[in-house]
This record gives sequence, structure tokens and C-alpha cells, in this order.
Amino acid sequence: MNTDPLSWLDDRASERLAAGLRRELRPRAARSAAIDLASNDYLGLTRHPEVIAGAVAAVRRWGAGSTGSRLVTGTTEEHIALERELAEFTGAESGLVFASGYAANLGAVTALAGRDALVVSDAASHASLVDACRLSRARVAVAPHGDVDAVARILAARTERRALVVTDSVFSADGDLAPLAALHRVTRAAGAVLVVDEAHGLGVRGSGGRGLVHEAGLAGEPDLVVTATLSKALGSQGGAVLGARRVRDHLVDAARTFIFDTGLAPAAVGAARAALGVLRREPERAAAVLERAAEIARIAGVSEPPSAVVSVVLGEASVAFEAALACRERGLEVGCFRPPTVPAGTSRLRLTARADLGDAELGVIREVLADVLATRRPRVGVPA
Repeated sequence: MNTDPLSWLDDRASERLAAGLRRELRPRAARSAAIDLASNDYLGLTRHPEVIAGAVAAVRRWGAGSTGSRLVTGTTEEHIALERELAEFTGAESGLVFASGYAANLGAVTALAGRDALVVSDAASHASLVDACRLSRARVAVAPHGDVDAVARILAARTERRALVVTDSVFSADGDLAPLAALHRVTRAAGAVLVVDEAHGLGVRGSGGRGLVHEAGLAGEPDLVVTATLSKALGSQGGAVLGARRVRDHLVDAARTFIFDTGLAPAAVGAARAALGVLRREPERAAAVLERAAEIARIAGVSEPPSAVVSVVLGEASVAFEAALACRERGLEVGCFRPPTVPAGTSRLRLTARADLGDAELGVIREVLADVLATRRPRVGVPA
């Protein structure tokens, strides 16, 4: 009898290593000469002087931590102001800030679903939405990626009294867009609620970066709930749920990741407010992200993306990993997406555009990618 109850972990580690799927943590330098095409700092705001100043001012006023859950001592005037400003910016009636985007998705879906509900999820939904579906205790149906007709059929056949449809607005691996207007039509026709994760849409899509929901003309619709993260385009940390006032009120009473989690730290709140202020004043940053993404896609030889994400599919995990390592050795940081993040056989370099990328940096990117991809020709571009 095996006396080591964790020996199976060694077997799994060996299997992952053989498949090219072993992961490791690499602390980044505070300052680096490498060009960053790996982070989600789409607007280049995480080091913006006003954003840093916003974080510092909040720490000096409120302290390093929020000291408790939002319902006890964890809510400050900064939190309420950020919720109001996010709602105004995106066209929602109200907002509620969570400690992370992951927590926002878990809280929203689990509180709005339940045992007597159906949740329909896109096959390419982010892991946080997948986990939210699993924890919701609802019946979950997975629709093929971007297939509105399939969603309509699932909703039409339901026996549950309530239903949610959940989707990303911009899918994080491929950078493609959800058909939000069509999804909202079939969701409304079925008397269901549409939940849209704008993690990769906020700050990039829509007028001045107001998101794909706003761009689709759906902002403020009473049967639509938006979740978002503050850790990407806004360069900070945290998450939010935006929607009708009664949705906010319900989440305060019922969302476990809100009730039982420590509130978002004041520094993150102050930084997010400052970043939102910069975006309001400089809306051209959103358009600049898409322009840079188009340039990077041309350099990489893939289709022009509708978002900040340029996906260069190379196939096997080992090929993508070696390509990412070769880029890093040449001073270019890129993302490397392998299973289970993406399906087997579609491992890729995930390149993310930033609004503040300059011509000199694009020149280096061109040289490095030409060299690295010369023997690893991309298999496909970004989906249409």
C-alpha cells in the first residue's frame, strides 16, 4: 500500500513535463528593457504618473488594506465613487466593486442563477465564467462558440423558470468578438438575462473605450448585466458588476464573493479611478490600441484582430513554448497559451497591443517575430 497520499502529484508533474505543459512562476523585474507584448496593460496606464498618484493618495488616506469585507469595514468613499464613475462611463444604472474580476463573475452568476435556473455558456467562455456556472447549482448548457441559433434552441427547450446566457464580449485567447446584439435579441425573446464579461472589451472597444456592450447599443438595458475587471485596460486590480440598481441590491445581499471577501484595497481603487479619469480625458487611447494590434498582426502574418489580442496559432505546445522562449531571449515578452487554456493542437503566441507602443518598439517586434516565426509558420489567424 502506498503510504504517500500525494505521490500522484509527481505522476501528473511528469505527464505535464512530457507534454510541454509544465508551468513555472517567473518574477518580472521592476524595470525591464524588454518590450511587453504579454501583459493586459492595453492602455499603458499601470505606470502612468496620475494612476500611481491615485494609488498613493488612497493609501495615505485609507491605509494599505480595506480592513474587512465590504459589508463590515471594507467600503470607503473611494469604492462608492468608483462604482458611480464606472456606471456613468459604461452607461449602466449602477455598479458594484469586487476584489477581482474572477470574484465578480463568480458572484454575479451564482447569485443570479440557482437550482431552478438554466445557464447557457459559450464554449469559449473564460475560466471564471466556467467556474461560476459549475458553482451556480443551475443546469448548465454549453453552446458552440458564437452560435446564436444554438443558444436560441437551448432557451426555447428549457423547462426552468429562469435562465442566464453568459459570454465574454472579447474572448481572451483569440481576441474575437461575441455577437452581442444577436445574443441579446434571442435572450430577451426567451425572457432570460444576458451576462457579458467585458474584461477585454472595456478600454478598447466602444466610444472612448466604453466597451463592446456600449458599442452594440445595449448599455443600460435592464435584462443585461456586465462584469468587468480593473486589472487590464485600467491598469489596476479588482472587478465590478454593472447593471440595474435591483441587480446591485441583490448582489449585496446574495453574492458570496462580495459578502465574504475582504474589500478591494484602497490603493487599487484609487488607481482605477485615476486610470478611468485619464481614459475620459484621452479617449484616443482606445483607438490607438486597435491600431497597434493591426500593425502587430501584419508583422506576424495573421488576420487583423478586432481587439487588443493578436493570436498566432503554432500548433503543438512545445512549438509555442519554444517560440515564446526565443522571443524572450531576444528582448520580447509574449504570452504562450497552451492546453487547457486553449484546445489541444492550437497552442499559440498571444500578443497583446498597447496604446503606448512606439515606432522603435514596433521595429524591434518586426525583427524578432520575423526571426522566430521563420521556421514556425502560423497555422491560422484570428477567427473572423
